[in-house]
Order: sequence, then structure tokens, then C-alpha cells
Amino acid sequence: MKTTRKFQAAAAGVALLITLSACSTADTSAGNADIRSKTSNTTDISEGVQPDPKAVALLPQSYKDKGELTVAMDLHYPPTTFLADDNTTPIGLNPDIARLVAKKLGLKLKFVQASFDTIIPGIEGGRYDFTATSMSPTPERLKVLDMIDYFNGGLSVAVSAGNPLGLSNDNLCGKNIAVTKGSNAQLKHLPNISEWTCTSQGKPAINGITLPNVQEALTQLASKRIDGIMYDTPALVWAQEQQPKAFTLLTPQVDTRTEHIVTVALKKGSPLTPALQAAVQSVLESPEYQKSLDNWGLSAGAIKEAKLN
Repeated sequence: MKTTRKFQAAAAGVALLITLSACSTADTSAGNADIRSKTSNTTDISEGVQPDPKAVALLPQSYKDKGELTVAMDLHYPPTTFLADDNTTPIGLNPDIARLVAKKLGLKLKFVQASFDTIIPGIEGGRYDFTATSMSPTPERLKVLDMIDYFNGGLSVAVSAGNPLGLSNDNLCGKNIAVTKGSNAQLKHLPNISEWTCTSQGKPAINGITLPNVQEALTQLASKRIDGIMYDTPALVWAQEQQPKAFTLLTPQVDTRTEHIVTVALKKGSPLTPALQAAVQSVLESPEYQKSLDNWGLSAGAIKEAKLN
């Protein structure tokens, strides 16, 4: 499978955002320097972490014999899932979680790049053992996946710098709002918000524009081909930190009338599920979990229970 172009696109995310604005203030330069220090750091957060005996005891013998887990991730989504400046090393909250889970189970970890909408079929087909790629539980997904909580995120809308259209979360009716393919924003949240705030009140629906990833959405927003982007709050905050004048982030977060729990997911009824749940719980109780959240600016999303959905 050829993934070089996808890897390059993910690693180029920071560079892409920098091109969206010509600002060169001292504050922005300092912010970019801080971002670069994070994106160039390839230290494995799981170094020195010991296996959790309770989790290991639940591990099926076949996985012990294999000695390795395969995790699928779409490496286009900073600060949760992307590539370091070396264009090779997966970094972000999700790779940190995956490495820690594998270490708690005493196993090696193999990363596989996969576009978000192909991950579930890949898990069903046995190509991947699990995913940790900011996937939220939905009724459809829970029919085929066991999903274990590890983080609570949120959803926001980004608009053109200065918000020239005067948009808010409640007046997106008739506007072209980008969502990424296969995301909850595409499948659930944007249609629901369009119904609540627009069509039920006799207003035109929000026009959802489905794009392959957030980098493409940011490019189209900069060129005014779309009016806004509905996307995960952590990623939009990260992007705004890099280039404060490239776009405006609407506040507060979008009210989707739901929580934004994200999960580690694996095949429904997998014999690996009990061990993986125990490993995730062990990670949530570890100092490395909070260290990762702090590093990526996601501390507000910490949770304490690795609930199986």
C-alpha cells in the first residue's frame, strides 16, 4: 500500500497552516517555535513503563505468542494523530495512548496508516487489532465494534479571519460548512444541528461539504470556497495557536446535545477486549496519561474510567 503522499500531507500540516496567513508578529513566532519543538520531539512516552500484571493476565495466548499489536490511525489530525517533522514517527495524543496501551500489555506496537473511513472495515476484516484515532461511539459503530473510553473532546466551528459573515453556531443556515469524511460531524452532528437550528424553523439547511481531511478544509476556508469548518475543538485550537490570524474560532463550542467521548475500538466480541480495557484503565491512572494531555494542550479532556461501550 502506497502511503507516502498521505504521510507527507500529514507532516506538512504545520507548514500548510503557516501559509494561510502573512502575519509575523513576535507572539506568533514564539508560538510557532513552541509548536515546532513539539512536532520535532519523537521521544516515546512509554519508555520505562512496565506491563500491568492484571492486564497481561487477561491477554489471550495468541497475542502473547505474536508479541505485537497492530493499530490503525489516520495520521492527518494534529494534535491528536499526526506525523513528526521526520515524516516517519506518529505523534500526538492517540499515538501516545496506543504506545502506553501496548506497553501495559507487554507487547510491541505496529502503526498502520489508514484513512478514517477505512479503519472499521479493516478491523472487521482482521487487518488491524484496534484503533485509537478519536473515534466516538455511535449506534452504527457499536454494532460491529467494542469501544473503550479514553478522552472527552468537543466540536467547534472555524470561520474566515475576523468572521466577516458574522456567523455564530446558531446561524449557519444555508452556509457551506466543511466536515471531514467519516467523522461524527459529517454523520451525526451537522445534520442534527441543521435540523435543530435551521430546517425545523423554516430556514435553509446547512450545506455540509465533505472533504478528506482538515488540511484541505483549511485551504478551502482560506480561499473562501467554504464559509466554515465544523471539526474537533482540540485540532482547531492547535491550528489557531500556530496562526492566530489565519481564521477565527467561534465560541463557545457547538452544542451537539451529546458528550464527545472518544474511544479505543476493536472488533465486536474480540477476545482481546477484556485485556485492552484493563490496559486502557491502567493508562488513565498513570502519570503518563496526564503528561500527554498536558503536552498537547488537551488537559480539559481527561477522564477517569475506561468504560466499555
